[in-house]
Amino acid sequence: MQNTESRPFASHRFSVAPMLDWTDRHCRYFHRLLTREALLYTEMVTTGAILQGGRERHLRYNAEEHPLALQLGGSDPGDLALCAKIAEDYGYDEVNLNVGCPSDRVQNGRFGACLMAEPGLVADCVATMRAAVTIPVTVKSRIGIDDRDSYEELAQFVATVAAAGCETFIVHARKAWLSGLSPKENREIPPLQYDMVFRLKQDFPHLTIAINGGVTSLDSAAELLQEIDGVMMGREAYHNPYILAEVDRQLFGNSGTIPSRREIAIAMLPYLEQQAGLGVRPHAITKHILGLFHGVDGARAWRRHLSENANKPGAGAGVLLDALEFTR
Repeated sequence: MQNTESRPFASHRFSVAPMLDWTDRHCRYFHRLLTREALLYTEMVTTGAILQGGRERHLRYNAEEHPLALQLGGSDPGDLALCAKIAEDYGYDEVNLNVGCPSDRVQNGRFGACLMAEPGLVADCVATMRAAVTIPVTVKSRIGIDDRDSYEELAQFVATVAAAGCETFIVHARKAWLSGLSPKENREIPPLQYDMVFRLKQDFPHLTIAINGGVTSLDSAAELLQEIDGVMMGREAYHNPYILAEVDRQLFGNSGTIPSRREIAIAMLPYLEQQAGLGVRPHAITKHILGLFHGVDGARAWRRHLSENANKPGAGAGVLLDALEFTR
């Protein structure tokens, strides 16, 4: 079991999206070096993965990652409640229910975006989870699915789930097609409809409403925050992570010196060495920092050196120092 104290819970003013195969504990440690204020999310973890013996593998994290939310995938209220309680015992600051992922695998398990067609079931899940824990239970959804994409249906979904005690909704401002589009296409082809999320905030002023989808700059995040309570950034934060270094100052009003890219890279060295002592190969960590020098001289050589050398037998933390030589 994780033995750490959580930080006071952060607002949803800015968060980094849960991204499968990307936002693992190594990625989140790296992101936390860039921002102290942003709320970080795990990859989606299914209730089955936790309950069938994968608890420690899926839930362990570094104490430095707080504030940290666990995103769960599932549709059985009892299983979700049990996993929420396990997450609370591990020290997570929030549990989030995935009602937005459109992949076939997720649909076959009866969770993800297909649950938008069953607001009553989602409400039961939320109510049961909330009864089991004292930490916040939140929901991440789409604006709709297939032809069920009217504002009225979205508002009814939110009203039903809110009545069960959910006070925070993170809404990906695209609908999802449950068949015909891949998960990648579902992140790009359905048009963004920010106005629907803005309207939700107007109609449900007592709820915390955060928006996700298409956010590629902190300037656009600041503009969105004029309309809603929070912004969640996904792929841009992963591929161009240094953008997170400006979050605390630009979106939270914090003062202080922003570390350079090189300083962030060097700050990763003790973590690489610590994890190597635990049997973690450098590549498992360095793959998440490839974009650190995005857009500056030496970025391509930096990425190439890490990609080609961090997974070699005997590779150690020195591979990062060697890669830094290309960024001078």
